[in-house]
Amino acid sequence: MRLNELGERRLVTRIRRAFARPRADVLVGIGDDAALVKAPGSLLLSTDVLVEDQDFRRALHPPRLLGRKALNVNLSDIAAMGGRPLHALVGLAMPGDLEESWLRSFMAGLRGAARASGAALVGGDLSRADKIFISVTVTGEARHPVTRSGARPGDRIYVSGTLGDAAMGLRLLEGRASRGRAGGAAALLKAFLDPAPRLILGARLARRKLASAMIDVSDGLSVDLAHICEESGVGAEVDLDRVPLSPALKRLSPDPLAAALDGGEDFELLFTVRPANAAAVRRLAGKHGLTEIGRVTSGRELIGIGPGGKRRPLRARGFDHFKRRKTAGA
Repeated sequence: MRLNELGERRLVTRIRRAFARPRADVLVGIGDDAALVKAPGSLLLSTDVLVEDQDFRRALHPPRLLGRKALNVNLSDIAAMGGRPLHALVGLAMPGDLEESWLRSFMAGLRGAARASGAALVGGDLSRADKIFISVTVTGEARHPVTRSGARPGDRIYVSGTLGDAAMGLRLLEGRASRGRAGGAAALLKAFLDPAPRLILGARLARRKLASAMIDVSDGLSVDLAHICEESGVGAEVDLDRVPLSPALKRLSPDPLAAALDGGEDFELLFTVRPANAAAVRRLAGKHGLTEIGRVTSGRELIGIGPGGKRRPLRARGFDHFKRRKTAGA
């Protein structure tokens, strides 16, 4: 059945039933003019937008995974502040001839991501549009929030996971690169289609006050490190040979370091650490896949240090919505 055959009222009723599990802090959920929730002393608020043919292509992104990603990219912002997710609101605009099965699969993915993170969907809005438009807003709480502005000269720079996989996954998905015979393409595709927020790591770093500044890697290491430096009034040096690259990326990408520096959509955590806390962070490295990649400096420049100690400016070349067009999300 298509959405224009189903109608808005029946559609809202089905969404409401799908997210009807009661929770003590949700006093009034989906179905009223606004949600009513019990709020802690301070709230984290974050919102994100996904636009068809700008951030994703319907033919290439399975709706269940798109539903997961729509929520998870917001939850990654909560992780970057060291927070715990609480609630989510979803706005959807869709073509009237869209099959209901697409929406059902999308909502199933969103519901799975919500349950995995502990977030409750408490409301949203529906409208009609020529293309799919997804807006997600999340709330969270953080007893010890970590901002971008706390880095100081001498701090160590760490990143979780590996970088560049999502950018290469997009290239594979769009047929702009060969999947080769050595394997690894599935992991790269998953990195783009189904990213996971680093909620446990972010909360642990905040609770133990180990991170002095933190951001999630959404636009690329070069851009997101620049954000930390700008907000903190510092510079940085990055050891380029220590930037973590997956075996699959190194096998399939013609320039894996460029993908890691400028690709974006990895949704890993990039954070700085006071020297006194470096030993404690190293003890977390094995469990959370952490790599020390550089240090914060007193200047305002971002420098990449290559083989033999060769230094070069580290230009912020990651994604910018208004400087170039996205083709499917990287």
